[in-house]
Amino acid sequence: MAEQLLKFTSIGQQYPDIRPAELRRADFEEIAARFDPAQAAEQASRCSQCGVPFCQIHCPLQNNIPDWLKLTAEGRIRDAYEMSAATNTFPEICGRICPQDRLCEGNCVIEKGFKSVTIGAVEKYLTDTAWQEGWIKPFTPVEDRGQSVGIIGSGPAGLAAAEKLRRRGYDVHVYDRHDRVGGLLIYGIPNFKLDKQVVARREDWLAQSGIQFHTKVEIGGNVTLADLRAKHDAVLIATGVYKARDMSAPGIALTGIVPALDYLITSNRKGLGDTVKEYDSGALNAEGKNVVVIGGGDTAMDCVRTAVRQGAKHVTCLYRRDRGNMPGSRKEVQNAEEEGVKFEFLAAPAAFLGDGKVNGVRAHRMRLGLPDASGRRFPEIVPGSDFTLKADMVIKALGFDPEALPTAFNTPELAVKADGTLTIDRTFMTGARGVFAAGDIVRGASLVVWAIRDGQDAALAMDAYLRQAQERVAA
Repeated sequence: MAEQLLKFTSIGQQYPDIRPAELRRADFEEIAARFDPAQAAEQASRCSQCGVPFCQIHCPLQNNIPDWLKLTAEGRIRDAYEMSAATNTFPEICGRICPQDRLCEGNCVIEKGFKSVTIGAVEKYLTDTAWQEGWIKPFTPVEDRGQSVGIIGSGPAGLAAAEKLRRRGYDVHVYDRHDRVGGLLIYGIPNFKLDKQVVARREDWLAQSGIQFHTKVEIGGNVTLADLRAKHDAVLIATGVYKARDMSAPGIALTGIVPALDYLITSNRKGLGDTVKEYDSGALNAEGKNVVVIGGGDTAMDCVRTAVRQGAKHVTCLYRRDRGNMPGSRKEVQNAEEEGVKFEFLAAPAAFLGDGKVNGVRAHRMRLGLPDASGRRFPEIVPGSDFTLKADMVIKALGFDPEALPTAFNTPELAVKADGTLTIDRTFMTGARGVFAAGDIVRGASLVVWAIRDGQDAALAMDAYLRQAQERVAA
């Protein structure tokens, strides 16, 4: 065993090969190759098998990372996959899009001096291999509970909850307003980070396992929350947060200034083969344009890298803090820079220029002052530092807020917090009895891996509630 592990002192960190920037700029294919078995085993062998695995502690799903790295190093790939899948509904998705540099890999005990084990790449390898070898089969519940659950939203929280509830024998129905299943995974994340076929095969697996999907269903529109409550024994709200945050500045209403999610959804729909008039007309297409993206999170990185692939003339990311304070993944920033994106750090928009249509952004240089309420140093304007950027399209990637669900769902019992997210108790139940909530609609805009964790936890709470309800009826 000793000869198979603890090799970080003699074997360096290695990620799967990444296609050269000049090639990947030209398409929307995933940029990274997959480990071959020898590479995966070699990188897994770098794990120190430490007594306190900080990688696992800092994983929202508490994945058994050292265990499946050990199995991978030993060549026991199927066992390693089973261990990985035991805590994660979508390990191949997390392996692709999780910011491992801020979570598991960033907290690897060998990170300082030896660089971390490439956990995400091994995770992706394991599950992609499992699919390829046919190890992943539809599952059959061990019992039929005779109770049904309705889930609003088919994003990561909704799908994670659906899988756990179905395994426990519930009749599970998932409702989504879009025409495809996956939510953010399909429409919000570009294909070069997450190939849509990866999501589609999970949808097929869930459907073959008995979960029923209902698309183009607008809750509060053609179907009400009251309808779902009458039809199902419990309901889970997992809608996510999609309302774009806005900003106030002169010229903000000019044509050509667009929300990030509108832009990404349009691009993803086009990639999926839909006819999208906003893309074809050029309104949400960066081809040949000078593009300025405002923001520093992963959504902003998705936008700048999408604009590059659409053939933008020039792409600039405008962020009011410095590189070290960017909320987005460091890998994504590096990928964007390699692909030709220019970053203007410590800069913020002051006004948008143009006559009817935007043609420029006037910006301030910023400096970091004292910490604000969040503990981050607050950006301050540097007097007399204005500069102007050309801009035929401006994309606002400023974050997302929840929609007013109590009003939209006509259910006043759905109490909300100050930021508009739903209030739940320790059992994930909202103020409406039998109605639960999980994911970003409770937490606020966050990571996919946290949505999966919340969906799983909510499913366990719903299971306990439904079993108690059935016991009361039987008594």
